Parts: sequence; structure tokens; C-alpha cells
Amino acid sequence: MVGLQGSGKSTWVAEHLAATHVVVSKDHWPNARHREARQRRVVAALLAEGASVVMDNTNPSPAERAPLVELAGAAGVLVRAVFLDVPVELCRERNDLRTGRARVPLVGLHGTAARLVPPGTEEGFADVLVVR
Repeated sequence: MVGLQGSGKSTWVAEHLAATHVVVSKDHWPNARHREARQRRVVAALLAEGASVVMDNTNPSPAERAPLVELAGAAGVLVRAVFLDVPVELCRERNDLRTGRARVPLVGLHGTAARLVPPGTEEGFADVLVVR
């Protein structure tokens, strides 16, 4: 998954992939140190078991997606990107409706927006689905 906070990634995953894929998100470990490393270990283990995995994170840049693409390649599985192309203004409106830890500070939302690069097949994805 690729998209800003509030773009609808978790909703899209729940509606389209949760029944067939193990959902992994750094949000599952909000207080953990080294969440990136933990995520890679969990994904590698799941792929080694033959599970289909979906990463429900923002994954805004090629550099942040590369380790996940590499894990899939090492496991010999195809990796696909689903890009939720949603305007930052709409993401901000949705974020404003969130409460507690689910609400992302605006600096985080805008920081992610500044790093957001749409995914492409040149990164190693077999295909890219764009959802608007």
C-alpha cells in the first residue's frame, strides 16, 4: 500500500485484501523501538511460510519501499503496489475526524505528502494499481 495518512489504505485493505492476506502495519506496534526492522522480520517470516502479505503503511518513497520489494524478491514472490491517490486536503479532513492516537499530527501528514512519490514498476513492482 502507498498513500497518505487518511487516504483510505486500511479501509481498502479491509474491503479487498484482509480475507486473503496477512495485514502487517507498523501501527500494530505503536510503542515498539525499531519498528522498521521488526516489520521486515515479520514480513520475511510470513513470506517464508508462504503467506500472502499486505503492508498497510504510508510507504511514501521508493527508498522506504525498497526493503519490502527486496524481501518479496528474496522470497520469490511478485510484489504489487496499490497507490491511493487522494488529495492531501481530503486526507486532512479525514484525519481531523480521527481521535486519540489515530489522529496524525499535521506536520506528519504534510511531511509524508512532501516525500510522496507515486510507485512505479521500475521499483520492482509487477504492477501498480492506482485508486482515486
